[in-house]
Amino acid sequence: MLDRYLPFIEKLPDSRELKKEDLLTPDFLIEKEKNLEMYYSPHNDYINKQAAIIIVGITPGWTQTKTAYETFGRLHKKKLPLDKIMKETKKAASFSGTMRANLITMLDECKLNHALGTSSTSSLFAENRSTLHTTSMIKYPVFYKGKNYTGHQPKLANSDLLSSYSYHLFAKEIRTLPSSSLIIPLGKRVEAVIAELKQQGKITQVCLQGFPHPSGANGHRITQFNKNKNSLLETVANWEKSGG
Repeated sequence: MLDRYLPFIEKLPDSRELKKEDLLTPDFLIEKEKNLEMYYSPHNDYINKQAAIIIVGITPGWTQTKTAYETFGRLHKKKLPLDKIMKETKKAASFSGTMRANLITMLDECKLNHALGTSSTSSLFAENRSTLHTTSMIKYPVFYKGKNYTGHQPKLANSDLLSSYSYHLFAKEIRTLPSSSLIIPLGKRVEAVIAELKQQGKITQVCLQGFPHPSGANGHRITQFNKNKNSLLETVANWEKSGG
């Protein structure tokens, strides 16, 4: 994918912040289906095949996309090796701000930090980054009527485009990762697809079911977490015992 889009990336302005009219253009359009548009972004092409923890969102949003392009462009100008550029772009575009803080708080309450032998799961985004793989069920950014796709409309199963990525390409990616990894799905729709894939035998990793989406916009996050906390603790403890 990168070979196809690199010539267009190299033409992007570097003297200002990138805008939607720079990136959500025909040059970067992968595919269109009715009111859905999928665009390329250079961060999810990097896969950490040694990861012990896999955090899965539904699809990159605009903020992640913008960050990915700006990071890639800056490092590409420095003529760094391509694999390093992809790795650093991935790190920069991963969950940040309030979402990351909420994610770390909940993972620590699940005792994942103890299972990993660290004082806090914040280390996954710093010194222990080699332990983490972040990805999206739909690998590239999808927009519905110009806004971030959230999994609501249309439903994944009702779209050939979204189904091909979530039920096939996503499963293929996860199969390249260690079977001993722990999958942390962000949101009920991501969790539901992973449950289907596990039932079909297409992926084998343990999944932390019932984990709330860490977005600040999820007003039920704390209630949902407290409701499921015991089962979340049990899943993490069993994963640790199994040698995860």
